[in-house]
Amino acid sequence: MVGPRFPGHARPGPATGPAQHPAGLTEAQACGSSVRNRPTSQQGQEQKAMTAEPPESPVTEAVRSLEVRWIFPGQLATAVAGWFGQFPARTESREDIYLLDPRLPGLSVKIRGGEALELKAYRGSPGILEVAGRARGRMESWQKWSFPCRPLRQGSAAPAGWRAVHKRRRISRFSLASGRVVARALGLGGEPGCEVELTEVRARGEDWWTLGFEATGPAGLLRGQLEATAALVFAQALPGGVEPGTDDSRSFAEWLCQQPGTGSDAGA
Repeated sequence: MVGPRFPGHARPGPATGPAQHPAGLTEAQACGSSVRNRPTSQQGQEQKAMTAEPPESPVTEAVRSLEVRWIFPGQLATAVAGWFGQFPARTESREDIYLLDPRLPGLSVKIRGGEALELKAYRGSPGILEVAGRARGRMESWQKWSFPCRPLRQGSAAPAGWRAVHKRRRISRFSLASGRVVARALGLGGEPGCEVELTEVRARGEDWWTLGFEATGPAGLLRGQLEATAALVFAQALPGGVEPGTDDSRSFAEWLCQQPGTGSDAGA
């Protein structure tokens, strides 16, 4: 099954049919996957479980980002967590629910923490991030929108076509200060910078961990911020001989679409 490595795909075009969201999704796709050929009772259940707020609700302005992510199987090693501990970080735990069916090439759709519907549109890759002898990964450009979303019912399972991913995240934010990249546990809202996260992941009963970089701000600064942050983070090599490479480099959307059961049993 081909995961959504998206070079060659056309960007989502303007709406020509039903009312669409900024990323080119119809209301049905954005709020509960395809409802075609499903029993009426099931459609009603999904609409109750996961619905967007009314149109008057505020919508976050589109955010451009440049990202690199590596995903590894197994539990996060204590030594790797200690390595990341050299930087101030905040921690959070949450469950994100990703839309896997229908497949939407070039788009990532998820319910973030049960509170927001997040749409991400892939905008291409500017190339490879390389920190000599330490890490090598594929940079991906994304554009993101966020909509308020009514919470799922307490204890309810992910609707058909969606998959739940449990995350425990350690997040450090890096920004330029007096010409130098410095780390902070919290960044100022809206300021350019690069977030680095070390996250423990559990999906379909399996443990994984991921190291991700996400630069945001003016388009002309994204690559420089990402590369400068990576140089600082990888100044000390990962312990245990771990060297992130291109084979480990992918987005969450691509990784999930490559997992067994995608498209048939997409529930958590």
